Order: sequence, then structure tokens, then C-alpha cells
Amino acid sequence: MYNLHCHSLLSDGVLLPSEIAVRYSALGYKVIAITDHTDYSNIETNVCAILEFTRHWPKDSLIKVLPGIELTHLPLEQFMPLAKFARTKGIKIIVAHGETLVEPVLGGTNRAALEADIDILAHPGLITDEDIKLAKDKGVFLEITSRSGHRDTNLHVVERAKKLKAKLILSTDSHQPEDIISPDGLINFAFKAGLAQDEIKDINERVMRFLKERRQE
Repeated sequence: MYNLHCHSLLSDGVLLPSEIAVRYSALGYKVIAITDHTDYSNIETNVCAILEFTRHWPKDSLIKVLPGIELTHLPLEQFMPLAKFARTKGIKIIVAHGETLVEPVLGGTNRAALEADIDILAHPGLITDEDIKLAKDKGVFLEITSRSGHRDTNLHVVERAKKLKAKLILSTDSHQPEDIISPDGLINFAFKAGLAQDEIKDINERVMRFLKERRQE
């Protein structure tokens, strides 16, 4: 199992990246990404810190840790240059903070993020069919999350993504120890969102293929 949306004390999480990795590994996860919140104020320091951490993570560890960021609450025109900067520096997983209903996110954020070089649109709220079609065309994953509040629109995202054949991904969006749940716990949230066992299997296989390709870049 994987989780590509984790926050450490480099942004608004409370754990060191190493403790995050150890806690996920203990639950049986095989791959995670550290994806701390980022904007122009901290992108250079966060990218540097996360890359430094992942470079020194043991290659023979039971869990692989990939360097990532989450572009968060940006002015719309900043998604593209910041995604480009992160990718150029070596960031493997770029998450964008989508239009969740529980935070004041700028209208048009989903579209601006999808037009940039991102991998995952996190908690995209009541995303429109037009933006889901763009996500499909760009190969961007739409997140189904276990995080309180953000998960309130999981049903909408699953229903529309299934109809339009867009890619989905499961994540915890963890910030604190209690957010780090078992793979079975995460899958249970996928069931609650309307996904069947075979659909979850297909999602996980697609994500693992993506990760294999991304690690080889």
C-alpha cells in the first residue's frame, strides 16, 4: 500500500519525516511521499529539506520515501511556475491543494492546478465535470481522502470520476499521528465513498505503475 500525501513539521504537521516513515512502515505501507505545504515563501527551503531527507533515507528500508510538495492556497498564476521549479529540482510527487469545502480556497484553483505539472489534485471538493475531464486528459489523480472535512466530498468525486473515467488515488493527508491509519482503514474510506473492491484494486495497481515509472525518472 502507498500514501502520497503526508505532512511533517516542515509545514503544519507535527512529526519529523523520519517518524512519519517509521509509523507508516509499521502499518505495512511500502511507499510514501513527504508533501509539505509550499508557496513562494518556503518552496526553496522545503524542496531542499525534503530532497536531503529522501537522499539519506536507507535504500534497503522496508518503505520507500519519495520527495514531494503540496502547492497550497496559491494565487492562480503561481501554480505553473512553482510546479516547474519543484520538478526541475527533483521533486517526484507534486500535490495541489484543491477546492475543499472546509477552507477558503480561491475559485479556479482546481483548474489552475490541473493546467500545471502536478500529479495529484487533493480533496478537489465539488469539482466540475469540465475539470475532471481535464484531469483525465492530463493524467492527474483525483484524491479520495480519509481526512476529516476534506472527505465530505469523496462521494461526489468518486461518482463523477467513475462516470468520466478519470484516475483516482487514496490518501490519508496525514498531519498528526492519529491521521496515520492502517491500509485497511484507508480502504474502508474508499468503500464509504462508493468504490467496490475490484475498483480499489484497479486504483492501487494504477498508482503502483505510476510510482514505478516515477522512481525510474
